[in-house]
Amino acid sequence: MTVPFCRGIVAAALAAAVLVSAGPVAAHHSAAAAYDESKKVEAQGTVTRVLLKNPHSWVFMESTDEKGQKVEWQIEMAAAASLGWTPATLPVGTVVKVVGSPSRAPGSHGMTGARFTLPDGTPVGRRG
Repeated sequence: MTVPFCRGIVAAALAAAVLVSAGPVAAHHSAAAAYDESKKVEAQGTVTRVLLKNPHSWVFMESTDEKGQKVEWQIEMAAAASLGWTPATLPVGTVVKVVGSPSRAPGSHGMTGARFTLPDGTPVGRRG
């Protein structure tokens, strides 16, 4: 009578192995609803805040527009875990140039898919 019991243990062990080996499955939404990925926008300014979080990290940057008015850029980025950034990667007060896809919201100053460089052209982070 130990055979059915053993089969149950083997079946449970196999099921557990399949679940463990499958790894985490991540679902994600498209940025196309909020950002125009067919366009690029460029800004240069001073980093005022960095939020390294999941599911999205954010960089806030102050710059001036063509009229000389202060503008706060809100740059949406990937999850902190996938960026590989630490708080030392982009300290508050750093002047950066950012190029990314602009927000679709009229009058806003947001972007995503951004690449960061220092004023001398040095990339910030793994992908810049």
